[in-house]
Amino acid sequence: MGSVICVTGGAGFIGSHVAEALVRDGQQVLILDDLSSGRKENVPDGAELVVADIRSDDAVRAIIDRGVEVLIHHAAQMDVRRSVADPRFDADVNIGGFLNLLEAARKGSVGQVIFASTGGAIYGEQDVFPADEGHPVRPLSPYGVSKLASERYLFFYNQQYGLDATCLRYANIYGPRQSPHGEAGVVAIFAHKLLADVQPTINGDGKQTRDYVFVGDVVRANLAVLGLPGFRTYNVGTAVETDVNELFDRLRAAIGCGPPADHGSAKAGEQMRSCITSALIEEELGLRIGTSFDQGIQITADWFKAQAG
Repeated sequence: MGSVICVTGGAGFIGSHVAEALVRDGQQVLILDDLSSGRKENVPDGAELVVADIRSDDAVRAIIDRGVEVLIHHAAQMDVRRSVADPRFDADVNIGGFLNLLEAARKGSVGQVIFASTGGAIYGEQDVFPADEGHPVRPLSPYGVSKLASERYLFFYNQQYGLDATCLRYANIYGPRQSPHGEAGVVAIFAHKLLADVQPTINGDGKQTRDYVFVGDVVRANLAVLGLPGFRTYNVGTAVETDVNELFDRLRAAIGCGPPADHGSAKAGEQMRSCITSALIEEELGLRIGTSFDQGIQITADWFKAQAG
C-alpha cells in the first residue's frame, strides 16, 4: 500500500476520476468532500470518504490525524459568474478554505500539494494562442484571481516550509460524470439537453473558442506530477481551439439525436478565445495530452446516453 493521499473534492467530476486512478494504482486514498456538488456514488470503492467543508476544523483534523502525505486539491467554488456576483464567498472557499488545508498540511505530515488551477481564467484575454506558462497572468474574474492567489500562497509555503507544490492549470475539462447543472461544463449541459429533447441555447454567435481537454488526460497529469520536488507550474490543455458551434455539432452527431441549437444573447464579459499549450509538461515529464476531441466526445456522449437509459 502506498502513501496516504487526500483528494479534496474527490466526490466531484475531476476529483473522483483522480481518486479512482489512485486506488487502481494501489494508493491509500482519503476523500474530503462536503457533497455540495459531489456525489457519494462517484467515490471509488477502496477510498475513504470524510464529509467535511474545507473551511472546517473537521477537514484539518482529517488531514493531520490520518497522516496524509500528499494533498491533491480539487475542492472549489468553480462558478465564474457566481464569483462575480459574490466575490467574498468565492474568496472564502477558494482562498480561505485552501489556506485552512495548507496550515493543516504544514503542521501534519504532508510533503506535496498538487493544486487544480485554471489555464483559462488565469491568463485573461490572451496575447498569443496557445498560451504557455510564461504568458502574463491577468484574470478577469474573482474566480481567476482566487486561483492565482492560491498559486502564490503555494509558492510561499514551498519557500517558507519546504512544501513541494505543483500547480496544474487546466483548460476546459469535459468527460463522464460532469454535472450538467450550473454554469460550468458546456459539454455536459448540451448533452443533458439533447438527450432530454430540449433545445440548447448557445450564447451569442457561438464563435467563442475554448481548449477542451478530456478528463482522462487531466488524471494522467496528476499522476505524472506525484512526487515531484520543488515548486512547478504546468498547463494541461490541447493547444487546439474549438468554437461553441463546432462543439455542439460534433456532440450532437456523437449522441445521434436532439434538436438543433438556438442562439441567445451574448454573455457580458465572456472571453472570446482561450487556448493553452502543454509543451512544458511534455518536455519535462514526457506526458502527452493525447486524447483527440472526437474520441473524448464519443466517450462522453456514450456515458451520458447510458445515464439517460
